[in-house]
Amino acid sequence: MRIAVRGEASGPTRRMRVRMRVLGIDPGTANTGYGVVERRGGRLVARDGGVIATPPGAPPERRLATIHARVAELLDEHDVACLAIEDLYFGANARSAFAVGQARGVAMLAAGQRGVPCAAYTPQQVKGAVCGSGRAGKDQVQRMVQALLSLPEPPRPDHAADALAVAVCHLNRAPLDAALRATAGAGA
Repeated sequence: MRIAVRGEASGPTRRMRVRMRVLGIDPGTANTGYGVVERRGGRLVARDGGVIATPPGAPPERRLATIHARVAELLDEHDVACLAIEDLYFGANARSAFAVGQARGVAMLAAGQRGVPCAAYTPQQVKGAVCGSGRAGKDQVQRMVQALLSLPEPPRPDHAADALAVAVCHLNRAPLDAALRATAGAGA
């Protein structure tokens, strides 16, 4: 084991030079937000973001096929290590929750077909990771995503901002989760 010398944070073999790219998804059948964020060393960098919009009058199966195809394109284009997706929020509208669940499913299917692992986070976990509070409003999430990713302006629309926030949440949690898995595996 190498001991760090005074003034040295860590030895060269312990410094993180990890590059990890994540596709964040804010699912919905009308609008599915997506955001590709990469960690380069200690910095987070936005690579892509936007919304997959589907025509309101289209049959549900066509809307879901559109979402699946575009998520598949994004996965192929960006060579991500993980798809991070927002969990369902069960509000008063069960019909809406089912539709969001279907959009989540086709996004996860696209990842599964490519062997890309998925991670899911509740809206409160995402807001807590990005803003420090699980009760943060949409405008606060947009401003914090702007600051964390050094963007010139807050990302719009809010579905894209939410997807970027999901990716940031995963990138901030991934090192801790990996360390916990390694510790649990070592103790077994």
